[in-house]
Amino acid sequence: MGADFRGGRKTARSSVLLACGGLLVAGCATMPDTGDVRQVKASNPGDSQVRVYAVQPRENAEPDEIVDGFLEAMTSDDPGFATAKKYLTKQAAKNWKPEQSINVLTTAPDREQADRLPDPETQGRSYPIRGRQVATVDARHAYQPRKPTEYRDFIHVVQQPAADGKGKEWRIDHLPPGLVLSEADFQRNYRSVNTYYFASGEDWVVADPVYIRQRQDPVTRMDPVTQTVKALLEGPTNWLQPAVDSRFPSGTRLKEGVTTLATDDQSTLKVPLNSKADRVGGEVCREMAAQLLFTLGDLTSVRVEQVELQRGSDGGRLCVLSKAQAEEFAPVRDSGRAENPFFVDEDGTLKTLPIGGKEDAKADATLGPFGKGATPLRSVAVDRDESRAAGVGKDGRDLRVASILSDHELRPPLLSSTAARPEDRLSAPSWDGRGDLWVADRDPADPKLWTVPDGEGTPVEVRAPWLTGGARVESLRVSADGVRIALLLKEKDGRTTLKIGRVEREGDATRPTVSVVDLQAVAPRMETVTAVSWAGPSRLVVVGKESGGVQQVRYIQTDGATSTASVLPGLNGVTAVAAPNDDKAPVVADSGNDGIVRLVPGANWQRLVKIAGTSPVYPG
Repeated sequence: MGADFRGGRKTARSSVLLACGGLLVAGCATMPDTGDVRQVKASNPGDSQVRVYAVQPRENAEPDEIVDGFLEAMTSDDPGFATAKKYLTKQAAKNWKPEQSINVLTTAPDREQADRLPDPETQGRSYPIRGRQVATVDARHAYQPRKPTEYRDFIHVVQQPAADGKGKEWRIDHLPPGLVLSEADFQRNYRSVNTYYFASGEDWVVADPVYIRQRQDPVTRMDPVTQTVKALLEGPTNWLQPAVDSRFPSGTRLKEGVTTLATDDQSTLKVPLNSKADRVGGEVCREMAAQLLFTLGDLTSVRVEQVELQRGSDGGRLCVLSKAQAEEFAPVRDSGRAENPFFVDEDGTLKTLPIGGKEDAKADATLGPFGKGATPLRSVAVDRDESRAAGVGKDGRDLRVASILSDHELRPPLLSSTAARPEDRLSAPSWDGRGDLWVADRDPADPKLWTVPDGEGTPVEVRAPWLTGGARVESLRVSADGVRIALLLKEKDGRTTLKIGRVEREGDATRPTVSVVDLQAVAPRMETVTAVSWAGPSRLVVVGKESGGVQQVRYIQTDGATSTASVLPGLNGVTAVAAPNDDKAPVVADSGNDGIVRLVPGANWQRLVKIAGTSPVYPG
């Protein structure tokens, strides 16, 4: 039997798993359907198919065993956490709410030796537990990363009469709220899915990532599909809620008793709702179904081609919507073709990258003033329709917009910076799916964030109270839905950090008020971040490094969640990165000495064009 000693805690996982029921361990891991029997430690990265089975406390178990057994039982899929609750007193079991929160630690919590109390027989024993906390998950299933900090709590055990009335047994009467899991156990038991809601006042959806159980939820007994639908109906996470709306009437839930949802032979998912949705109209029902279709699209375990919503009163049909019909609510419509990346060559001319070509292919100049070199560019952004480009001049002073489909004279600047140094002037611009253009003026004397309605209106200064604290926007990227903005902020200490802000809009088109508020750290473990790009509805490609580490290029969820599989092949000296909205085109980057390179799935980075260039971008 292998053992893992952590401080005063001794945990063990049986290597003879078939006999786990008779072993004095807190959990057993198996793969019951296929594969060889093998030893598994829950605190090590592992296959999500590995199952950990809780083992109930043995008769006359010592206090140390009770505490260790409970910590292990928290990592299991035991229905209702029934076995874990056997380690608790009746009152503690009644009060414990494992579904309310999760504390995620780098490794399994360290259980220290019990504190010495004057009379342990009457006062019980108190066991400090510690670890390095890296994230929390709240009752709305929202993941929140944090810079690794010390986690401290304690578990207290007391003696109570044994169940058979003979003698006494040790049980836990105080424990941490919710669950306390290692990163590996969290990733084994939970998975990220995007729930979708409508941008406030708009007709397109916004992704809101949440975490559900990989398998049946121990508390609700729901399968992953039903858990996902339940999470959607509960509404958006607290952070996103002010900027989105759900089309489901308030109080809409699944019909009572529904724990399993499955598609029929036509790949139709029938979703029975409670009576709160009985009176919805046809268009609202279609939008409700669209939210479900986008949400279920992330689940690889089920193929849903259409959704049928059913009334709670009589089970009758409310509406039916297909996946193809739901596309009208996407923030970026699927054109059926791959997106085209662009870059600025060494002369400041806007060119198109030949994604499908061989290495060192020839780049094509775009039409319009930017493609003819009417003004040398420092940075560029192409709108989602690939019809216009926004460019910042070589000296960083002026922002202009020009067509890339036809030749026209270059218009006057939309916006200009008066900062003394080029690096303190305008950032690279970015387009959202609404057609609005965004840029930051990095003037140390008067930093500002701007948006230009439809890329040609009067610039609107964005309310950004956090800019007054000494932070400076190095670069920005706005999501396709226009509700979130990724910001690289240079802090007072010189570090550049990545944060996500929520975009809130008020007023009408004539007098709009736009704010970026409630900034959230996305990569708190990274010491510095060099570049960022959106890579779909809820994912970013980030270039940065952790303390003492080397530069990495990796995917990070907008809620800050990562995994070991998200790291891309190594690449040195990356100063800019760009990813498509879907997976039909490769990630491209500016790698300094290697120039503009691309990463095709299953291959390594390869140079795209011979000529030097900067500012690789996809539309957005």
